[in-house]
Amino acid sequence: MIQLARQQSHELETFQSNAEHELIGQVQTSKVRGIDFIVLNPGGLAYTSIALRDSFAAAEVPFIEVHLSNIFAREGFRSHSHFSGIAVGTICGLGAGVYELALRHIFKILAKKEARP
Repeated sequence: MIQLARQQSHELETFQSNAEHELIGQVQTSKVRGIDFIVLNPGGLAYTSIALRDSFAAAEVPFIEVHLSNIFAREGFRSHSHFSGIAVGTICGLGAGVYELALRHIFKILAKKEARP
């Protein structure tokens, strides 16, 4: 994914943690660090973390939510994510390909933004 971003003249930063407070810290500082867009795979936090959702709502940095599995084909409680309603979009069920699809869509959004006068 880093190479794909470079090919599009973008820089990609990655961060993974199972600690909710570390994720919140990354989101809260994203705007001041110059992050233009976030790809979020919230995993199980999609159904439990109001605090992480609130940090995204306050951060003013757009994001795409991704899930490797199809959350709508699993247990009923998994079909409601706290993040989907505030995300630019949600991609699920396509395995690791969700990351590339999210990045390619982000590149299109950023290109349109850069093309504006």
